[in-house]
Amino acid sequence: MPAVCLYFQMHQPMRLRRYSVFDTDADYFDHDLNAQVLAKVVEKCYLPGTTQLLEMIKRHEGKFRLSFCVTGVLIEQLRAGAPKVLDNLVKLAETGCVEFLNETYYHSMAFLYSRDEFRQQLQLHADLMEDLFGRRPTIFRNTELIYNNDLAFYIDSLDQHKGILAEGSDPILSGRSANLTYRPPHTENISLLLRNYRLSDDIAFRFGNRSWSEWPLTGEKFAQWVQRIDAVDGKVCNIFADFETFGEHQWAETGIFEFLKAMPKAVLADSKGSFATVSEALAANPPADEFDAPHMISWADTERDLSAWLGNAMQSNALHELYKLEGPIKRGGDEKLLRDWRRLTISDHVYYMCTKYFADGDVHTYFSPYESPYDSYINFMNVLDNLRTRVGAVSV
Repeated sequence: MPAVCLYFQMHQPMRLRRYSVFDTDADYFDHDLNAQVLAKVVEKCYLPGTTQLLEMIKRHEGKFRLSFCVTGVLIEQLRAGAPKVLDNLVKLAETGCVEFLNETYYHSMAFLYSRDEFRQQLQLHADLMEDLFGRRPTIFRNTELIYNNDLAFYIDSLDQHKGILAEGSDPILSGRSANLTYRPPHTENISLLLRNYRLSDDIAFRFGNRSWSEWPLTGEKFAQWVQRIDAVDGKVCNIFADFETFGEHQWAETGIFEFLKAMPKAVLADSKGSFATVSEALAANPPADEFDAPHMISWADTERDLSAWLGNAMQSNALHELYKLEGPIKRGGDEKLLRDWRRLTISDHVYYMCTKYFADGDVHTYFSPYESPYDSYINFMNVLDNLRTRVGAVSV
């Protein structure tokens, strides 16, 4: 029976306030809205979820193990508005059963536009993780699991990480199993752990759907699915999902917390059942084969590509204009300008501009504070125009 490797992502963006072309105030963010959203997610997910995980680790005497990634921008918000959640995350780290991974501090797409900024955001985030949790992360998870060979080669060149998480893309796997570890081509020290998207999405997206053929999903049923993974083609079952799945995306009324509580007991009831952190899973399972990803993949939408953030001209233009300001801002040395610019690199800003499924009212509109993707683009560009004016004033 393969070990179950649970990884949960925690992130909340800093949403912009409504900003017109006539605004001159350099405070771009909607503090009230961000506080309201955080308070809701803390109440529904973060506090009950982390509290339950602490209880589960104690109940199973360290056999229940998992990994987290928490963005820097969320840590900033938790410090200001929800210190109890931050305390729980520290307690989880202190159990020795929870590993915290590295990513871009601002949950950005910097790798696509600036390797220098990408490296700096990795450093900022790794420093934060070490300061908070007492251990420097050695596993990298890029924003929304955006990944290709070039990313793996660059991460390997930094000589700071030993593993990367990626999506278990069927076209790349070509019939092979996502439940094995892999190596990227042309790297020396990097191993890959791939998301089992079918089982992950059963929990993250299908759990509360009463028309789903497998509803209701119980801990015992999930454990049976893991048991059925063939020993030859399955050394580790990787369940990667947003932590907000528990209580926010799947409400408590669906029974999601009861599932989370029952699932470890059901898995560990098998004498061969076990859980592993990402590092433990990689250490126990040398790469079985090469995972050659020449094109960018992600865990987003059915396409599992970059179209959620780069699918239209608005998104491309917004990102292009944003990263054009990097050089002048960094040369100017104004720390507030740099912080504001970096907060604009949060990938959610361009995610709100996605038009792929807007007419159908898809999941993109659920997360967006705007009436339309076009409103999001106009608002973002108004903010960027003001930032550009500030950059010009500093440069004079």
